[in-house]
Amino acid sequence: MAAYAPPARIREPSIWALYGLGLLPGLYAFYLGLTNQLGADPVRSFEHDLGIWALRFLCLGLLVTPLRDVARLNLIAYRRALGLIAFYYVLAHFAVYLTLDRGMIFSSIAADIFKRPYIMLGMLAFLLIIPLALTSNRWSIRKLGPRWITLHKAVYIILPAALMHFILSRKSFTLEPAIYTGIVLTLLAYRLIRPVLLRKKNDKRPFKPQRAP
Repeated sequence: MAAYAPPARIREPSIWALYGLGLLPGLYAFYLGLTNQLGADPVRSFEHDLGIWALRFLCLGLLVTPLRDVARLNLIAYRRALGLIAFYYVLAHFAVYLTLDRGMIFSSIAADIFKRPYIMLGMLAFLLIIPLALTSNRWSIRKLGPRWITLHKAVYIILPAALMHFILSRKSFTLEPAIYTGIVLTLLAYRLIRPVLLRKKNDKRPFKPQRAP
């Protein structure tokens, strides 16, 4: 039986290239808005595009661990960039809602939050992702120690909240929300069963007796 091989590390051109590619869809949506190519309701379309890309990058961030465990693709070096790109999209999504959608009328925004559950869920996801973005650096990892891991487990609240925000905002459970629901549930379910899978994988490793001194 062949010995267990650790996941192969995939080396991409650079993390900065990932940032550039990751932000391109948002810039393209902005371009479409400037050139009046976002349809009859450009603000809502722009807002939706930014939000859906935030959800996609949140999913991609959680996909890194299953890829390493199952497919032996080690993209762990890019997980922080994926999380930060997701945050930038969340921030842009919120900024468009705050300025273009609600015109900085805070009484209207407050009423909207308490009137519409999906807005409340979106605000929850936004508030929770801020400390994760602020601590996505080596200094915070050293400073917080084990608490850093606990803090970043908030992504398991952020992702379902973002998904529900998306589903409820659509007002109908069509194919697109169904696809994202399946993806999110699969990613979250994997996190629950991962300890069992890793134990089984370790049990299957060949026993190597220690050499006598």
